Amino acid sequence: MCQGEVRSLLREDRQRILVQAEVMAAAALRVLGLAYRSLPDDLTEYNENNIESDLTWVGLVGMIDPARPEAVESVAQCRRAGIRVIMVTGDHPATAAAIGREVGLLGGNPEDAKVLTGKELGRLNDEQLLTVLPQTPVFARVAPEHKLRLVNLLKGQGEIVAMTGDGVNDAPALKRADIGVAMGITGTEVTKETAAMILADDNFASLVAAVEEGRVIFDNIKKYLIFLLTCNIGEILVLSLAFFLGLPLPLIAIQILWVNLTTDGLPALALGVDPKDPDVMQRPPRPPEQGLFTRPVNALLAVIPIHLLAVLLPLFAYYYYWNPSGYSDPQMILIKAQTMTFVGIVLLEMVNAFNCRSEIFSLGRVGIFKNRLLIAAVLSSLALLAAVVEWEPLARLFHTIPLTFEDWLIALGVSLTIIPTVELTKWVLRRVETRAGLRHGLEQTAG
Repeated sequence: MCQGEVRSLLREDRQRILVQAEVMAAAALRVLGLAYRSLPDDLTEYNENNIESDLTWVGLVGMIDPARPEAVESVAQCRRAGIRVIMVTGDHPATAAAIGREVGLLGGNPEDAKVLTGKELGRLNDEQLLTVLPQTPVFARVAPEHKLRLVNLLKGQGEIVAMTGDGVNDAPALKRADIGVAMGITGTEVTKETAAMILADDNFASLVAAVEEGRVIFDNIKKYLIFLLTCNIGEILVLSLAFFLGLPLPLIAIQILWVNLTTDGLPALALGVDPKDPDVMQRPPRPPEQGLFTRPVNALLAVIPIHLLAVLLPLFAYYYYWNPSGYSDPQMILIKAQTMTFVGIVLLEMVNAFNCRSEIFSLGRVGIFKNRLLIAAVLSSLALLAAVVEWEPLARLFHTIPLTFEDWLIALGVSLTIIPTVELTKWVLRRVETRAGLRHGLEQTAG
């Protein structure tokens, strides 16, 4: 039909239609061609094989399913986090390229668009496909077997693959992927049953947010463990070395119990909900075989307990042997020395809680006041410590003795010495990690 008149469709008409369809597809439109034919009331002479013949062409219709505004930033976040995003779609290649450019998967120049179609993919063997795969972020006009093949190839390269989908044809690839993610709104029941995870809002940004939250939780588990293990290992070292040196116990059982219940417990819980590190979405993904005890964690687990031993045992020996308070009763001298060790270890652990907010960044970068729960936990522990030492009923129960202002200052000074020790350790770790990263980058470039 042309200008309201029905005429034969010429070769040049077909060419103009195809060109216009390409133009519309390049504008990220999904293009449908519309045609019709008039049929008599009696359809017995027609069958399903010829009913769609002799149609009259009407025109093209373009539909758009625009990318969400947050998709561009989500793709950029994935790139910074070392996560590669690949778009695999059944759309026309021009439509897929336009969407890929819109969300940042392809460059802005249409000539630079690297889109591989399902037909082209089928002509490549696995070795050829692995060669072009790193430079191909968009696949168009693909079939379900193509999606499954891509997942298998990526997994064969040691990649951890998350696959999203909403249709029945996505089910095989979702099942094969390490993490199959179904769309909760538009996804079919088959897809939801196959997937390991369902997105309630069908938003790719939610998936990126889940990755970030997972990294934060894993980081906080490490912070929690670093704090608890360094403190407890330090206590064990102090008590063990005092025993082997023939010294009286620097802490008695009820004091150790108090430290473990209040001093360790409250800050550890606060570290479990610590705000995210500034680089949480700027690191490469963690290798699956890598556990909690990385090089930075092991370094802190060694340095901090040794520091506790190096300052607490001399503090106990100073008050026990030199007796600066001038007590004449040996029992009072021992109680005063144990009280100073008790106060010293609590203050040290309170300072250490802030050090443990990051395994590699300095205290100045991660900040002191960002975790309000940690501040509340530290203040609560300090208030309880003051009550145990200075309030006479609790002091009798815990075998402590009130301290002078000078004693508190000495204990505070001892506790603050852990800051330069940990800061120096983290500085060395940052240097080592940076050099290792540069070396890895050179190896990748050479390869």
